[in-house]
Amino acid sequence: MIEWLGSALLSVFVWPGAISGALLAWFFMWLARKFSARLQGRFGPPFYQPFFDFVKLLGKKTLVPEGVSPALFFGLPVSAVIAMVFALALLPLPGNQSISFAGDLILLVYLMEMPALCTVIAGFSSRSLYGQVSSSREAVLLLGYNLPFLASVVALAVQANSFRLTDLANQPWTPVHIAAALAFLIAVPARLRTNPFSIPNAEQEIVGGAMTEFNGTPLALFELAHGLELVALVGLFNVLFIPVIANHWLALLVYLLVSAVLVILISVVATATARVQLSRALRFYWGWGAAAAVLSTVTSASAPAAG
Repeated sequence: MIEWLGSALLSVFVWPGAISGALLAWFFMWLARKFSARLQGRFGPPFYQPFFDFVKLLGKKTLVPEGVSPALFFGLPVSAVIAMVFALALLPLPGNQSISFAGDLILLVYLMEMPALCTVIAGFSSRSLYGQVSSSREAVLLLGYNLPFLASVVALAVQANSFRLTDLANQPWTPVHIAAALAFLIAVPARLRTNPFSIPNAEQEIVGGAMTEFNGTPLALFELAHGLELVALVGLFNVLFIPVIANHWLALLVYLLVSAVLVILISVVATATARVQLSRALRFYWGWGAAAAVLSTVTSASAPAAG
């Protein structure tokens, strides 16, 4: 029991949790910004810029807007960061096998919804018109991108006949994985609020969106939570769709390479596309997203279950 607890604490605080997750978040955020800048003919920021931005925000005085609950103002970003740290700790990435139990996939999906829910509550509670508009857009968009995302995860769970992450990671590749990967990738840009689905944080229209009134430490934590969400998404993609490699060092290298490729692809899509209207985003997700969800569901239902 003590040995398991020690391993669990390492998973939460070291790998792949808080420390490693934050470092990867800053690296992936830099990679996305750097690649987008190069595509636009700009030089881009140095690799340490996301970390410096985080530290600079921590050093600024935090001003709580009048009439806003300090408990919500500070508690929401803290909750988002904690949820993503525990979500990362659940992922059976190379070198992390300590936290695994029946139904951990369900807990992971719940934890990965926390940043969006905290953002929605933050915008509405900030008493800012811009924040409220952003939160309403995020809440509506949730109804669209979660359809293909949840369908992809559930399809693989049905195929594996298990809601345990290690069982999903160890099952052999089937046509279900192709359909589920397509549905998963369709949902990623909207989950990360990047073009063409950067509707909730459209700075040309609603300033800073839900974060308009946030500053100092709360804003730094919300930015960190967003970076951790990126790390968790690419990590979950690796767990679900990349075959398990016995050699831990080779598996870690493959994980980093696949994650970097995904971040670059997200950056390419964001740079090459313009922001769409909320109605068009919903039509896309209830059209193409629903089609991908149905395809993954049908293939999982027709394929023989594992075990």
